[in-house]
Amino acid sequence: MSLFSRLKSSFRALWQPTYPWPALDVHLSGERHLHLVGSIHMGTHDMSPLPARLISKLQQADALIVEADVSGNESPFSALPPRPPLAQRLTPEQLSALQKILSELTLSIEAFDDQPAWKIALVLQATQAQRLGLRPDYGIDYQLLQAAHVAQVPVIELEGTQNQIDLLSQLPDDGRALLEDTLVHWHTNARLLQIMIGWWMNKPPQAQEMTLPSTFSEPLYEVLMHQRNQAWCERLHALPQGRYVVAAGALHLYGEGNLPSLLAQKNGQ
Repeated sequence: MSLFSRLKSSFRALWQPTYPWPALDVHLSGERHLHLVGSIHMGTHDMSPLPARLISKLQQADALIVEADVSGNESPFSALPPRPPLAQRLTPEQLSALQKILSELTLSIEAFDDQPAWKIALVLQATQAQRLGLRPDYGIDYQLLQAAHVAQVPVIELEGTQNQIDLLSQLPDDGRALLEDTLVHWHTNARLLQIMIGWWMNKPPQAQEMTLPSTFSEPLYEVLMHQRNQAWCERLHALPQGRYVVAAGALHLYGEGNLPSLLAQKNGQ
């Protein structure tokens, strides 16, 4: 990178515009401009419609980039083979903790007995979000996808649903660690959801580095957050010249090994 390019990048970093939603701009070499939006996959009624300024950015973009296109109605879990009973896969302590949370949610354990541990974790997290008043059709990425279809803005997937399912299916012990983290950090996860809702409803975070409640063990954080950030960084750096709105899960934009810092490092900033 030339001295002039470095100075221009430093100037942009100093004069980073602020938005009333969790977002920041990243400028890559080759006239590629990314508006990174901290998405929440489920939202509240008050998070719709999206800010007019954000919709304007989307309408002027060459493409909307999302983790996966979730605008369809098909279920990604329809072809999963049955697993052995949970009593054979979980420790007595884990099974007791799961039964307690299922009881709180008025769900039957029999419905989950032959399901992979990672799927049980995702269903628990989604149900918890619903009990907090969140709905998928108010999710930020879903709303952006709907707006992109109306404006005829092309959509690019960073991963796609099937790749996400494949990643989860390849977790050791069928994702038992993800289920255990969900059980252990059940109340912490609820607080984290409320924090992220506050980013959209009240005030977005002001720094890329911040202390957030931890809901992942270190090995899971490496696989589900850091390694995916690295893969997304490579994908975004391969984009052609243009302007893009990128909707990534809000936690991918902040904290250790976040996507914006990886993009800056690869861009030589």
